[in-house]
Amino acid sequence: MRLLLDSTLCQGYGVCQEHAPDLVELDEWGYASVVAADIPPGAEDTARACADTCPNSALRLEK
Repeated sequence: MRLLLDSTLCQGYGVCQEHAPDLVELDEWGYASVVAADIPPGAEDTARACADTCPNSALRLEK
């Protein structure tokens, strides 16, 4: 499973990083970048919560 980011949709709310600080980091303006695209075993629920709570659907999971 992979976590993918469409940076054109990110508005810098930072909600994703609250749910998955090991998978997503924020720049100085709050815009996300994916640190670990390949989700480690056991972190699937965290990644799903990260993607599901993005207000702009900028993050998605791919199997």
